[in-house]
Amino acid sequence: MKKRWFIVIAVCVCIICGVGVYFGLHYQHTSPKRLPSQYGSVVEQVHSSVDRDVDGVDDQTDILEGALEYIALRPKYKSKYYQTGYPDDEYGVCTDLTAYALKHAGYDVMELLQEDLAKNPEGYSIEEPDINIDFRRVKNLKVYFAHTAVSLTLDLSETDQWQGGDIVIFKNHIGIVSDHRNQNGVPYVIHHNDPWQTAYEQDILESREDIVGHYRVSE
Repeated sequence: MKKRWFIVIAVCVCIICGVGVYFGLHYQHTSPKRLPSQYGSVVEQVHSSVDRDVDGVDDQTDILEGALEYIALRPKYKSKYYQTGYPDDEYGVCTDLTAYALKHAGYDVMELLQEDLAKNPEGYSIEEPDINIDFRRVKNLKVYFAHTAVSLTLDLSETDQWQGGDIVIFKNHIGIVSDHRNQNGVPYVIHHNDPWQTAYEQDILESREDIVGHYRVSE
């Protein structure tokens, strides 16, 4: 009987240790390493004629660089409220990656969304505006970009219309389109989905059936 209990306890300890190791290796350990581009043909990268922050880099390139700069910080995933609006610690969510990328190009979405909300309140489902959180909700960003950005195709077969620095919106998620592509020519997405995400840049567009928006901030 003692031997049997010893075996049971040993198995339980092994399971607990295994679960602990799995959590330690995977939870909040998203990799910033980029996926290699696998497409054999060359798709010319689009550049914007606008340089909003006048830094010598066009908007399209600036947004892409901002997204890559953000994931290099290796933010951990957690949804929480900030009095500063923009997260001021090591955490963030999908909308924070997008907001950071746009701010890198000179677009302060926290302020800009409030301006659009004041002009077009009927377009948003916001009863009590809160500048610190409104721009961090996907549904609000969908409305904002529909009002202010260039709306683009949702058809993934039009591969040249999907460009690094574009914004892609899913039903409950948002990300920045990568300039690297899979073997079909479909670009990867730079995003922050959950604390178990293995890498920030992933090949997900063809597996998603909930793409609801594709935008370009400027042409």
